[in-house]
Amino acid sequence: MRIGLSCDLKEAVTLEPGSPEDAAEEYDSSTTIEIIVAALEAKGHSVVVLGGGREFLDNIRREKVDIVFNIAEGRGSYRSREAQVPAVLEMLDIPYTGSDPQCLAICLDKPLTKKLAAGFGVSTPEWLTVNNKQELLQAGWEGMPFPAIIKPAYEGSSKGIRLTSLAHDMKQAQREVGRVLDLYRQPVMVEQFIDGDEVTVGMVGNSPPEIIGMMRIIPRKKESHFIYSLEVKRDYVNLVDYECPARLSQNVLDKMAAASLKVFQGLGCRDFARLDFRISPDGVPYFLEVNPLPGLGTYSDLVIMAIKMGWTHEKLVGAVFDAALERCPQCLVE
Repeated sequence: MRIGLSCDLKEAVTLEPGSPEDAAEEYDSSTTIEIIVAALEAKGHSVVVLGGGREFLDNIRREKVDIVFNIAEGRGSYRSREAQVPAVLEMLDIPYTGSDPQCLAICLDKPLTKKLAAGFGVSTPEWLTVNNKQELLQAGWEGMPFPAIIKPAYEGSSKGIRLTSLAHDMKQAQREVGRVLDLYRQPVMVEQFIDGDEVTVGMVGNSPPEIIGMMRIIPRKKESHFIYSLEVKRDYVNLVDYECPARLSQNVLDKMAAASLKVFQGLGCRDFARLDFRISPDGVPYFLEVNPLPGLGTYSDLVIMAIKMGWTHEKLVGAVFDAALERCPQCLVE
């Protein structure tokens, strides 16, 4: 089988002047591409790297592929950017791994995702959205519980979530919201901070998806109000320990598993995803967000989790690909 690999390399993306310094955080390294190519070739397939953006458009029309392994994050700061490549592939009737454009567009919009998750009966922290500077004073601050986390509404990989993102009162929140509005040029979500364990859940497959692990992020330096910020993720080897499987009560684990399944299936995720939770002091898992296009680099939480659960990096890539093939029987060859 000939597989196309759609991807956005950090060095291939030209950033606009004035972009935040973490603007390329979600884009991949050449090492990640090499690992994925090797894993797919080990299964007996040939792989052609299609790239992303305009390069992808040129290559997908020229190269004949049976299926695309998609890890492209998309270009720009649009809330639908992760849907760009899958939408083109659907237009060309080319099957691909991962979730469809609608799911990807919804899940990158954090406030919309939380609203839908709450509709599924999943607990999520209280929040409000500030769309622009004009709304900064009119937002419904009166009922907002503090402390709260301030984050861009349409980003992943902890982009925009820094050690300064925790606000303890309305005035501090308004200052941070103003900063994020200026820097990221998109709406900002103010989310109630759940002061407890941070846990991420990895899922692979369909009908039903399999939970491959639940990983607790434990700060090495014991501080009040731990934030799994960009600074921490960039230096995770020194700043945190990853506990997988998470040593939590079976009741909490069962609640997280049930919530993860509701969100994965309710939002239409496919093949793989990673979901983030905070556990309150009274044992309630609060859903934060879902990433239906989680990173597959060696530094990515899903990969770290899989390896701690006895998988290899190659096995994880293969499992994602096999899940897509099960949905696309037309790709299977004798």
